[in-house]
Amino acid sequence: PRRGRGHEARRRAMGKGGGSSTAGGDGFMRSLQRFDAFPKVNEDFFQRTLSGGVITLVATIVVAVLFVSQLRVFMAVNTDYELSVDSSRGEQMRIHLDVTFPRMPCSVVSLDVMDVSGEQELDVSHDIFKRRLDRRGKPIAAGEKDAVNGNKVDPETVAARRAAEKDKESGNETDAANDDERVAPQKLCGSCYGSEQTPEQCCNTCDEVREAYRLKGWAFSDPDGIEQCAKEGFSENLRLQSDEGCKIYGSLDVNKVAGNFHFAPGKSFQHGNMHVHDLMPFRTKKFDMSHKITTLSFGEAIPGVVNPLDGVKRDMQGDAGMYQYFLKVVPTVFTKKSRGVGETSTNQFSVTDHFVSVDAEQGQHLPGVFFFYDLSPIKVNIVERRDSVFGFTTNLCAIVGGVFAVSGILDATVYRGGKALRKKIDLGKQG
Repeated sequence: PRRGRGHEARRRAMGKGGGSSTAGGDGFMRSLQRFDAFPKVNEDFFQRTLSGGVITLVATIVVAVLFVSQLRVFMAVNTDYELSVDSSRGEQMRIHLDVTFPRMPCSVVSLDVMDVSGEQELDVSHDIFKRRLDRRGKPIAAGEKDAVNGNKVDPETVAARRAAEKDKESGNETDAANDDERVAPQKLCGSCYGSEQTPEQCCNTCDEVREAYRLKGWAFSDPDGIEQCAKEGFSENLRLQSDEGCKIYGSLDVNKVAGNFHFAPGKSFQHGNMHVHDLMPFRTKKFDMSHKITTLSFGEAIPGVVNPLDGVKRDMQGDAGMYQYFLKVVPTVFTKKSRGVGETSTNQFSVTDHFVSVDAEQGQHLPGVFFFYDLSPIKVNIVERRDSVFGFTTNLCAIVGGVFAVSGILDATVYRGGKALRKKIDLGKQG
């Protein structure tokens, strides 16, 4: 019997412990329910009103409109501009150009580049192409790279002459057969008419003679008296191409310092400290420098930047003229953070222009199209970015919550105001 009473006591104790555990769990759940910020109301106690329906419809429309507006803001690109001092040194700048001269033959016009550091690239040929145009502006030939083969020396001829001079100095005379075996046969070496830079220099073409004259600083005044030019028909080609135009396009790299590049007729050369163009072979004073600038940019293209000279067209009046464009180049760094694209270094520029009628015979001014550029010490940093998804989500939640919170306040105000008004009307009727 004692054993039975002990077993019964233990069972009661276990029962009491299990009951306390269940009661504790229910108490925790009831405590957690007190934190419910969204208490539920039985549908039997809901009262729907006409004013509430109108306010809900208006609130929904407002949320939709604000959502579309916020989505447009999220999809739009934001651009920030910052100014800083340009501290770069020793860099180069690429100029992209495409200029058409409708009444200036390619055989006449040339492109020269100069900068204030003293570096002069005369008759620029690398990465610059010329395309001949007919009088209607249509291409009549493929674009050709403007290459100049001036100051060209044949290496085989030089080696043969040096070998012959050494034999004469040593006093060793050999027969003609041994000479032919040891010395390479000499090629035709045309005369440079006193303008050669070295005794070995040859001028086998008219262009080589003109280049030799240019490097010597001599005027090329009598092309018909040059054997090479007479054979190639230099004067006749100028006459046949007198009604043609020329399209000059390409790119060139210049030092990142102030300077100028210009299109002008004739070969250019240095005469002392003066930059001179030889106009004598053309035997005319009419140089129509009418032109159209299809594009002109300093560096790579970036979004939002417009080059002010793109599409500019000038028609000249008179026999000859000088167009001057004064450019202020502003270094620009473009950064696109939204897509992980790195920095792009380029340039923007502003421009003013001036035109002067000139008399080519007097030689006081050179007919042509001149671009004088100067660099600004201030650099513009353009940063392109977009809003984050988290920011868009936060704004969207704020819109939805704010609109419905305000509409709830408005609905409650309208409902209570209407209720109070009806109560006053009822009291008035009873009185």
